[in-house]
Amino acid sequence: MQVEAVIFDIGNVLIEWNPERFYDAEIGRSARERLFAEVDLHAMNELVDLGHDFRDTIYTTADRYPHHADHIRLWHDRWIELASPEIPHSVRLLRRLRGKGVAVHALTNFGIGSFEHARGFYPFLDEFDRRWISGHMGLAKPDPAIFAAVEAESGLAPGALLFADDRADNIAAARARGWQTHHFQGPEGWAGALVSAGLLTPEEAA
Repeated sequence: MQVEAVIFDIGNVLIEWNPERFYDAEIGRSARERLFAEVDLHAMNELVDLGHDFRDTIYTTADRYPHHADHIRLWHDRWIELASPEIPHSVRLLRRLRGKGVAVHALTNFGIGSFEHARGFYPFLDEFDRRWISGHMGLAKPDPAIFAAVEAESGLAPGALLFADDRADNIAAARARGWQTHHFQGPEGWAGALVSAGLLTPEEAA
């Protein structure tokens, strides 16, 4: 089926998301490993992605672990350093698709407050034709319900959607609904998929 809309994940597709790298640089690898072993920071972040308050969720977690509190609060206070840098080639692909009149959407696990914060640093987050943000929806990938919501709200058939995500479980969930998918492992591969789909020329995808 012909692609009618391209859907980008954001974290590790358009913006690098590597909290472990930030904490390794900030407190050292051994201290980071202890922190992450004792506090499930990714589960904390999943609450934010489901719509829980950005600051309150992180600061409440910090209060429960006073010996790690200062480091946990960095997840909020220096969040943009966890979510950086942008992936320039992916941003170019987004813009070139839009320049050719291709509908380009976002489907992302992202908190309400953290997404608003990110918009101040990454202008391309305002360049999608439509965004589905998990925090606003109260649903997160790979829940099939979030993909069903995109189908219903876009009015497009599943097979007309081409979706790129870095997580295999999200890709599997989208594919199970009939979406066209690309498991993102770097912008070069994504560029090739867009060329194969007839959406960009090799020169446009470079």
